[in-house]
Amino acid sequence: MDSIIAQVRQELITNSNEQAKKSGERFFREEVKLHGLKSADVVRIGKTWYSSIKDRTKEEIFTLCEDLWKSGFLEEAGIASNWSYSIRKKYEPSDILVFEKWITDYVTNWAACDTLCNHTVGTLIEMFPEQIVFLKRWALHPGRWVKRASAVSLIIPARRGLFRDDIFEIADILLMDPDDMVQKGYGWMLKAASQADNTDVFNYIMKNKAVMPRTSLRYAIEKMPENLKRLAMAK
Repeated sequence: MDSIIAQVRQELITNSNEQAKKSGERFFREEVKLHGLKSADVVRIGKTWYSSIKDRTKEEIFTLCEDLWKSGFLEEAGIASNWSYSIRKKYEPSDILVFEKWITDYVTNWAACDTLCNHTVGTLIEMFPEQIVFLKRWALHPGRWVKRASAVSLIIPARRGLFRDDIFEIADILLMDPDDMVQKGYGWMLKAASQADNTDVFNYIMKNKAVMPRTSLRYAIEKMPENLKRLAMAK
C-alpha cells in the first residue's frame, strides 16, 4: 500500500467521531462501513492529499483509488471517486473497464454507486459516447448496484438532453426490475431527462405506467408540471 493512502486513512480516522458515524448509518438499510466524518471534511481531506499526487500518472492514481476502494469505507470510496474524476482530462475509452471493476467488486451501497457514477463514469460516457454499450450491458447484470450504475451514470448528461434514445433503452431493460434501488435509479434517470424536455419522458411513462413500479414513476415525474403528474398517477 502506498504511504499516501496510509496517511489519508490516518487523517480520516483522526477526524472521525462516533456521532457522525451513527448519523451516517441512518441513511442506509444495508450495513455500511463508515469512519464517521462530515461530507465536507471528507472532501477537504481528499482535496488536500490530491495536491500531492496530481502529477502522478493516471495509472498510478487509479491504483491509489483502488487501494481506497478496497477498504470498504464509504469515506474512502468518496475520495477515490473524487480523485478519479479529477483526472478526467486523461480519460481514455478503455478506462471504462477500470470503473466497471470498481462497481462490480467494491460498490456495496447507493452512495458509493452514485458518487462514482454521476461524475466519473458519466463524464467518460460523454467523452466517448460509444462506450455507452457498457451501460446497456450493466443493465442486464444480476447485481443491484451494477444495474443502478447503468442508469445513474447518465444523470448529468440526461439533464442536458444527451443520450435520449439510450436512456429509454436502458429504462426498458430495467422497467420491471423488482429491486427498489434499481427502480429509484432509473426513475431518477428519467427525471433528469425530463428536465431537458419532459414530452418524451411523459409519453414514455404513459405508455408504460401500467407495469412501471410506482417508485420509479414517482421519481420520474417529480419535476413535471402538476397537470402531467396527475395524469401520470391516475389509475
